[in-house]
Amino acid sequence: MSDPTASPTVSVVMAAYNGAALLPETLGSLRRQTFGDFEVIVVDDCSSDATRDVVRGCADPRVRLIALSENGGPVRARNRAFAEARGRYVAGLDQDDLCHPDRFARQVAYLDAHPGTVLVGSATQVLADGITLPSPHAAHTTPALLRWLIRIENPLVWSSVMVRADAARRLAPFTRPDILYAEDFDLYHRLSRLGAIARLDAPLLAYRRHAGGASQRYEATMLANARRVLAENHVRTLGEAADTAAALVVEHLMHRQPVPDRDALARLGTVLRRLQDGYLAEAALDENDLRLVRWTTARRWADVSRASLRAGTIGMRDALAVRPSHLGLGHAGIEELLWARLIGRARRVKQRYTLAA
Repeated sequence: MSDPTASPTVSVVMAAYNGAALLPETLGSLRRQTFGDFEVIVVDDCSSDATRDVVRGCADPRVRLIALSENGGPVRARNRAFAEARGRYVAGLDQDDLCHPDRFARQVAYLDAHPGTVLVGSATQVLADGITLPSPHAAHTTPALLRWLIRIENPLVWSSVMVRADAARRLAPFTRPDILYAEDFDLYHRLSRLGAIARLDAPLLAYRRHAGGASQRYEATMLANARRVLAENHVRTLGEAADTAAALVVEHLMHRQPVPDRDALARLGTVLRRLQDGYLAEAALDENDLRLVRWTTARRWADVSRASLRAGTIGMRDALAVRPSHLGLGHAGIEELLWARLIGRARRVKQRYTLAA
């Protein structure tokens, strides 16, 4: 029998607030883990529902409740959980997400085998209205690709992440309260300066997308703080243009909005080229990593082009005229761009017909 006073391998840190409806299923996904040497630290942020009763009613002795006397927000609650963590590794998990049974086993095995890695995430599925959807993130990754992707998007879901505790404790604080709703994105950047970051490409987590989720309710704050994170990290490459560049990246790559016109698409291409050139100058990539970085960047640019063609904010001639030669067409061939243009035309015809009626 294991010693209950011994430090576990994994500490799960969870900030909870009014999560009574979904929390039982989340805790149930932890009980089904094939790797059992973990503790769960739930910090309730002064909920007004039965969240505390749900946690207290959990029969699993590995689950521990810390009840705050006043609401301080999710970042402070998570930092309190981290301060209480005893594990060699710290796993993030939100109160409404679901771990696959072998999540901890596979992530612990990876971190044990890769001592230079400070963070490992996993691919995720999206659970919306009872339907499981594929993730919008890159299907295949390498540490080199992830180190590039965090410069233009957030390629990791917080609830899928496991970090090396001794590395995380070198940060002060663990997550920054002033970067609310983008604090995880900021954490990945800060940890990446201490070691490698990686992702297991198997989907080991189901991320719930619902109206009550923080990313849906506080989207404007999340995007503004993501812009701040990118601007801080792009200064070395872009200098005074970092904030303007970050605004373009957040709006069109992270928020997936079409560009308003041809000039904006051209500026986005220039930003991607400069950021990619800066990354390649400092990173020693093998042929496979170089191909992945270039192809994935091209795909992101092509996604914006297709969205803009469908929205009718640019024409086919615009997309081809400002396409940077180093980006190619990415995942989209010329046929896909033509199809996007046709969809955009059809939508505009329908809108005119509706207005005329």
